[in-house]
Amino acid sequence: MGIVHIEDDLHDQVRKTSKVSFRSINAQAAYWIRLGMLCEANPTLGFSEIMERELRSAGVEAQPLTMVRHDEAA
Repeated sequence: MGIVHIEDDLHDQVRKTSKVSFRSINAQAAYWIRLGMLCEANPTLGFSEIMERELRSAGVEAQPLTMVRHDEAA
């Protein structure tokens, strides 16, 4: 385990985002680092495509959402 020094402003963004994402600050930073590595390794894929591929490789089958209009909901 090592120590990574980042700018104060970036650390502040990681801290704020970690609260919204329900992750620890370290987990949020690790998530962004891994995602950045995947993006650099796969420059022709978009975020959704990368996430779909990663979920599939982990054995997760995300079901597409069905849109329901408010006047149709019972």
